[in-house]
Amino acid sequence: MEVLLLYFLIINFAVFVMAGYDKYPATKNKRRVPENTLFSMAFLGGSFGLLFAMLLFRHKTSKSSFIMKFVAIILVQIVLIHFRLTNKI
Repeated sequence: MEVLLLYFLIINFAVFVMAGYDKYPATKNKRRVPENTLFSMAFLGGSFGLLFAMLLFRHKTSKSSFIMKFVAIILVQIVLIHFRLTNKI
């Protein structure tokens, strides 16, 4: 259980830092972190880190397509957790 907690802390911290870093090139029209990288990390357990970065840095919050994809990831995670907790997976 401690390994899983450590994994979630690391992945959330990593996606938080990556989204925070992405904010800087976004303001300077430079090369950015691909959205698919952010989505992949969020799907692999970093959704809280990405959400916190979005709110703190106000990054990607006005891009509706990004928000919709992010919400879809969270919904999939909720369904997976539900099925896992009810032992259906």
